[in-house]
Amino acid sequence: MAKRNNTQRRTKKELKKKSAPPIGLIFAGVGIVLIGIAALIFMPKQDSSANTNNSQDEYSSVPMEVDFPAPELTLTNLEGEDESLEDYRDKVVMVNFWATWCPPCKAELPVLQAYYEDHAEEGFIIIGIDASETQERVASFIETTDITYPIWIDLKGEGSRAFNANSYPSSFVINRDGTIILAWTGQISRAMLEKHVTPVIKQ
Repeated sequence: MAKRNNTQRRTKKELKKKSAPPIGLIFAGVGIVLIGIAALIFMPKQDSSANTNNSQDEYSSVPMEVDFPAPELTLTNLEGEDESLEDYRDKVVMVNFWATWCPPCKAELPVLQAYYEDHAEEGFIIIGIDASETQERVASFIETTDITYPIWIDLKGEGSRAFNANSYPSSFVINRDGTIILAWTGQISRAMLEKHVTPVIKQ
């Protein structure tokens, strides 16, 4: 009986020795944790504003290349005057379908305005077409913005049907020959405008 008890005690001691984690591994693990903490503390901080700008540039739809004649379209501007696409035949024209109730439409307005200001002297024009609201409502909204390019009203949906624009925002680029060559569905970034529209303006 005593011999069995001695054997059991030896077995328990051996198990404890086998199950106990090596001291070296413990110190190694602690060292890895300390290195990780030091890396986080001394890691160079990134410019948050740069990250924001990059994310805004990356958030953009990509245009589709198309090839069909621009429609003959005459609509009313915010002053109640008739304007036609024919009036801008010698320019590169971006037709932008939008609405005041459309968040991505409103988000891209400052981008479109800034691009228009930078390229207007090169024979570039943007025409914003609101196809769902009254002249009074749109004019009231535009007064709160810096938009200076023409805004047309299309309550009958003539422009939407002519361009087959079924969602907002949608944009189309017409070259100087009167051919629609680019079509966008969704919000556009400045980077996308420079990449796809600027070469057309420079031609």
